Amino acid sequence: MPKTIILAVLSILLVGSIIVQPDASFQASLQGLTVWWNIVFPGLLPFLVLYEIMLAFGLAHAIGTTLQPLMQRALGLPGEAALALVFGWAGGYPAGSEAVASLRKRELLDRAQGQRLLSFAHMPNPLFMLVVIGAGFLHKPIAGMMIAAAVWVSALWLLLMTSIFRQRKQTPAAKDQTRPVGWLSAFAHGLQAGREQDGRSFGKVLGDAVSGSVQKLMVVGGFMIFAAVLAKLSEPLLAPLQKKGFSFIGAAFFESHLGSYAAAIWNAPGGSAAFGCAVIAAILAWSGLAGILQTGYAIAGTDLKMLPFVAHRLNHALHAFLLTLLLWRPLSWLAGKLAPEGGFPVMLSGHYYTSAIDVSMPMTALTASDLPVLWLYSVASAAIVFAVMLILYAFIPGKSGPARIHR
Repeated sequence: MPKTIILAVLSILLVGSIIVQPDASFQASLQGLTVWWNIVFPGLLPFLVLYEIMLAFGLAHAIGTTLQPLMQRALGLPGEAALALVFGWAGGYPAGSEAVASLRKRELLDRAQGQRLLSFAHMPNPLFMLVVIGAGFLHKPIAGMMIAAAVWVSALWLLLMTSIFRQRKQTPAAKDQTRPVGWLSAFAHGLQAGREQDGRSFGKVLGDAVSGSVQKLMVVGGFMIFAAVLAKLSEPLLAPLQKKGFSFIGAAFFESHLGSYAAAIWNAPGGSAAFGCAVIAAILAWSGLAGILQTGYAIAGTDLKMLPFVAHRLNHALHAFLLTLLLWRPLSWLAGKLAPEGGFPVMLSGHYYTSAIDVSMPMTALTASDLPVLWLYSVASAAIVFAVMLILYAFIPGKSGPARIHR
C-alpha cells in the first residue's frame, strides 16, 4: 500500500509539472524523439530482426556449438552467450538485454549465467560513441575512440575479474562436455538442431521478427521520451548542483544520449578534455534510467533480477571514468603520431574532410544520413576482432568426441 500511494503521488506531481510547463515538456519530448528516431531506431532495428532470424534458422545454435570451448573455458558461459555479447556490443542497448532474455527463455542459460551475461551484454552503441560523440559532438574522432576504448576495456576487465573470482560450480553434465571433431561439423550439427527446434517458414520468421522488433523499439522510444521529459522537469530539484557547474547531471541520470550531449558541450570550471571525456564514458557505462528501464522490459517474464544489474552499471561507470583518465596520456600520444594535424578524416553529407575539427553537428540536427562516416576504421576494427577470435579458437585445447548440442 505505501508503494502504491507513493507512485500515485509521484504520477500526480509529474502530470501537474507537465501542465505547468507545457513548452519545456514538449521540447524535451521532441529532443528524445529526435535521438530515438534518427539514431536508436535505424541503429537497432537491423540487429533485432537479424537476431530473431538467426535464432529461428539455427545460426545461434551453430555459433554457440562452435564457440563452446572458448566461452566455457574463458568465461564459464555456454557458446550461445557469444552471440548475445556480439549483438549487445555491436547494436547497443537494449539489443544485448533482448538477446540474453531470449536465451534465458529458451533455457540455454541458467539463472546465474543469465544474470552475469545480462550485465556485460548491455553496452552503448559503438556508432554513437565513435561517430556521433567523437566526430559530431566533440569534433575529434580520436576522443570518441578513447571513450569507446575506456568503456570496452573496463567492461572486459570486470568480466575477467568476475570470471576469475566467481565460484566455479560445474555439474557432471557440464564437466562431460567435449569438443566436436572439427568446427565445421560442430557448426552443421548446431544449425540442424536449431532449425528443427523452431520449424517456422522464412516468411513467418521474417514477419514475426520485424513486427516484434518494431514493437520493442516503440517501447524503447517511449522510455527515452519519458526520460527526457523527467530530466527537464527535474532541473529545479538539481539547481544546487547545476549552480556549481554540473549542468549535465540531470540529463545524464535519466538518458545517456542526451546526457552525453550535455557533457560534450559542458564547460567544466577548471576541467580538462580528459575529465570531460571521462564523464561521458561514465554516462555511457551507466546507460541512464531509460536504458535500465529498457532492460527491465526486455527481461520481463524471466527470473533475472534488476538490482544486481543496476549495481553493475554503477561499478562499470566508475571503472570507465577512472580508465579514461588512466589511458588519456598514452592514447593522446598515439593519436598525435597517427594524426599530427589533430583529427582523423571523415565524410559528412557526401563531402570529404581531412579533419573532423571543423565538423559541427548539434543534437537537434541529427539525422542518420548526416552522420560522419568512419567506415575505414570500422572495417579495420571488424577485421582485427575476427582475427583475434580465430586465433583464440585455434589455441583452445579440446578433446575429440561427439558433438554436444545445448538446448
